Amino acid sequence: MHIHILGICGTFMGSLAVLAKELGHRVTGSDASVYPPMSTQLEAQGIELMQGYLPEHLQPAPDLVVIGNALSRGNPAVEYVLNQGLPYVSGPQWLADHVLQGRWVLGVAGTHGKTTTTSMLAWVLEHAGMSPGFLIGGVPQNFGVSARLGGTPFFVVEADEYDSAFFDKRSKFVHYRPRTAILNNLEFDHADIFPDLAAIERQFHHLVRTVPGEGLIIHPQAEEALARVIKMGCWTPVQTTGTGGQWQARLLSEDGSRFEVVFDGKVEGIVEWELTGQHNVANALATLAAARHVGVVPELGIAGLSSFKSVKRRMEKVAEVKGVTIYDDFAHHPTAIATTLDGLRKRVGDAQVVAVIEPRSNSMKLGAHRDGLPDSVVQADQVFWYAPANLGWDLAATVAGSTVPTQVCDSLETIIAGVKAVAAPGTQVVIMSNGGFGGLHGKLAKALEE
Repeated sequence: MHIHILGICGTFMGSLAVLAKELGHRVTGSDASVYPPMSTQLEAQGIELMQGYLPEHLQPAPDLVVIGNALSRGNPAVEYVLNQGLPYVSGPQWLADHVLQGRWVLGVAGTHGKTTTTSMLAWVLEHAGMSPGFLIGGVPQNFGVSARLGGTPFFVVEADEYDSAFFDKRSKFVHYRPRTAILNNLEFDHADIFPDLAAIERQFHHLVRTVPGEGLIIHPQAEEALARVIKMGCWTPVQTTGTGGQWQARLLSEDGSRFEVVFDGKVEGIVEWELTGQHNVANALATLAAARHVGVVPELGIAGLSSFKSVKRRMEKVAEVKGVTIYDDFAHHPTAIATTLDGLRKRVGDAQVVAVIEPRSNSMKLGAHRDGLPDSVVQADQVFWYAPANLGWDLAATVAGSTVPTQVCDSLETIIAGVKAVAAPGTQVVIMSNGGFGGLHGKLAKALEE
């Protein structure tokens, strides 16, 4: 079967393409912007990529068109599909029908940490010899690929609350029907499709409604929004994590790189790993609870976590030039920015931390999170904000009251010059964006070399 994917370089759709190829289909795809890590992964898989959304890409007609949720009416390829009467489907629906059917699905939902936690859980099951299938919105370094079918009934999926397609406004995750569901946390996000937090809570409750009575739901005890979701009605056993929960962590190092795991009051072992930050400790507890549900004893799960290598673009060290370390991070929400910087600060102590941030997500472009930005960077010593001409709101005015030395830049060149002026041996530079950021990481490394 020839499947053509519109929006193929999105993290979800790119992973879908890998699964379709593994099932034996001929897969092609088009996207407005083709950039790594997804483009390189797809090319390595022998999947043909086309730039832009031209009707010609759909000639001769494929057997099925999978339409990504970034595409809307008016898009030339979408209009061509509708006018020609070509068969089409949303990505989540295709995944549910052709991959997840009849499998034990472990779904990881939440505002933050989905990609990292999904990667952790897939790796813990792999380490335990369970050869799971998975679909992850990023490339976990332990696997080097964002999706695979796997060799057993277990399938780990990043369960996103974003909508499915222009013709299906339900959250992606309602298609997945997980037996084991992690609800990591819940905050307001995706301001382009949700009016308020209550609307997202309702979608999360739709997910809760699909988890079987013999399944398991895992969530942090202290998360108020998730408590409200569960209170709407729950027909499934629940395990809680974190403060006051059944699964707890006792930090043995302040940065979260060593901690003791306690389940129902009993010490299960110690995790020692490369990751930092309280958020990753929370992700680990949820992972251990989910893995235990499919038969991985905590001791084995802890051993798996200790060899976990994180995900590309999640505090990924991409360069070290003349003593200056450059990290690439996906953080694009004030909470994620704050927890990332906090973890780094606890790891590096008094070393200079420079944050470079691009407010690129749809919610950021709408200004939904702007009030939280000044406080999100308090753990940095210097911050460079990128404000392109089309941002649509006054970033400089928003961060003017920040307690951290701040520069708002309208070009990558200005950012590079600014970072170069303050960087010294030992400086830690974190570049945060949910896009390619114009290749800033490589350009900055090159400038520091010179």
